[in-house]
Amino acid sequence: MAQPESGAESADAAGDAAEALDRPLPEPVRRRVVALVSEVFGGLTVAELPAQLRQYARFTASRRARFAGNAMAAALEGDALFRQRIGERLRGTQPELTRAVESGAPPAAADPVDVAAAAYVLRPAGWVKLVAAAGEEVQRADAERADEAGRRELERLREELAEARAQTRSETERLRTELEAARKEAESLQRKLRSAQSDVKRGEAALRRTRAEVDAAKADATARVSAAESESRRLKARLGETEAALEASRRAVREGRSVEDVRLRLLLDTVLEAAQGLRRELALPPVAVRPADSVDAVEPGRMSPKDIAARALSETDPALLDQLLALPQAHLVVDGYNVTKTGYPTMPLEKQRLRLLGGLAGLAARTGAEVTCVFDGAELAAPVLLAPPRGVRVLFSKPGVTADELIRQLVRAEPVGRPVVVVSSDREVADGVAKSGARPVASVMLLKRLSRLS
Repeated sequence: MAQPESGAESADAAGDAAEALDRPLPEPVRRRVVALVSEVFGGLTVAELPAQLRQYARFTASRRARFAGNAMAAALEGDALFRQRIGERLRGTQPELTRAVESGAPPAAADPVDVAAAAYVLRPAGWVKLVAAAGEEVQRADAERADEAGRRELERLREELAEARAQTRSETERLRTELEAARKEAESLQRKLRSAQSDVKRGEAALRRTRAEVDAAKADATARVSAAESESRRLKARLGETEAALEASRRAVREGRSVEDVRLRLLLDTVLEAAQGLRRELALPPVAVRPADSVDAVEPGRMSPKDIAARALSETDPALLDQLLALPQAHLVVDGYNVTKTGYPTMPLEKQRLRLLGGLAGLAARTGAEVTCVFDGAELAAPVLLAPPRGVRVLFSKPGVTADELIRQLVRAEPVGRPVVVVSSDREVADGVAKSGARPVASVMLLKRLSRLS
């Protein structure tokens, strides 16, 4: 098998020697040749490839055309066996074109570049003419394209020239108009300048007259100031004499009044000491009854929590709580958990107690009322370790006793008539303490009042 390949190689070498290009391969034909070789390159084994092309065996067709184009063109030109193998693959992929090129009658509708590329690979008789013809066709097409581009460029330049001429004419006309306007403006400015110069001359004359008048006024003012200073010095001298006489008269008056004051004070001290001695001698008690107390009349009653409740305030208005705590000796009793679970139920019980007691401490400090906070201790496994804030009494109910019952005991322990305010939204607690004379208020009212303190 090697001998036929050698014979074919020798035949190709002989044909190449008979026909050879006298000029470089046209660039479009060269690119098409590289593209053809890249497409059929993958059909060859590594052993069938020239040594310089084996490193590109795994490349894709596009990468081979990009990176191995020069190497493939050189191998195709110098290696007849490689060119023969490429030609065989080309006959399999493009049979019609290869048969037409080898027969020497390529179709008229075929692309001259494709024909030249196939002829360059297959090297049939007369392939140099086909390549040269393709090169001439390419040159002619390039020349036509260049000529067409030149015509288009010339047309564009003509249009630009016409447009530039039109713009130049319009710009010239505009400049002429602006020049005429500038000339008129300059003439107007010259007239205004002459008028301004006349005004300046008149102003300078008026300024000179004004300066003369000012100088005369300054001289007159200087004379008047001198006369006024002389009169001022004379008046100051008279004022000093008057002040000296006034001070002498005041001193004489003070001396005379001081003697009279001493006599009057001595007499008053004598009368006071005599009265005090008489009171001690008679052992008179202090006066407790006034003459107005002997008049028979009806006195007004004192204000109670029920009277406060009758005022026109909402049941949740913090001002109502302020009025209740302003009563003398008021006692505020708070249902602790009822308030905290109304205001901040999501917090742990410990933090609920601390937050409420902190607010009650501030309220006690502001109002001066007695404050007692009651918590339910029935569910506590051990006593709560808590330091009560200043001014607040903290109580937990004993086992078996509810916080509601402890609140009622506190209300019953108070004397009748003392203002007692119970904070709880529990209807049973509110009704119970109301029967004992206490004033129930809703937990929302206390929460609103404490929010004003924070």
